[in-house]
Amino acid sequence: MTPFGNRIRELRARNNVTLTDMASALQLSPAYLSALEHGHRGRPSPGLVQQICGYFNLVWDEVDDIKRLAQLSHPKITVDTAGLEPEATELANLLSERIAGLSDDQLGRMLEIIRERHP
Repeated sequence: MTPFGNRIRELRARNNVTLTDMASALQLSPAYLSALEHGHRGRPSPGLVQQICGYFNLVWDEVDDIKRLAQLSHPKITVDTAGLEPEATELANLLSERIAGLSDDQLGRMLEIIRERHP
């Protein structure tokens, strides 16, 4: 699941909205919305993000957060380490190979390290 998909699911649960009802209101198929939530689709378009924000009547801070999460939610990414230190390439490759085996705690610690360098 992507950060964006997780937030959408939280919003649906908080508002007692089924996936089918939301998909129908947004004129999407339930399969597409489910795939978006689970990270089986690419990053949502800005237009769809706006539709979702309107659907849930989100306020400015929440809209900004949803937009940020949408940008961070591309499930298949490319990391370009050309011109960087060899350790950067090693890190990118190891992360690619082993990310599925990391615990929630390990992921959280890694995110903290990266976020403190680039907020």
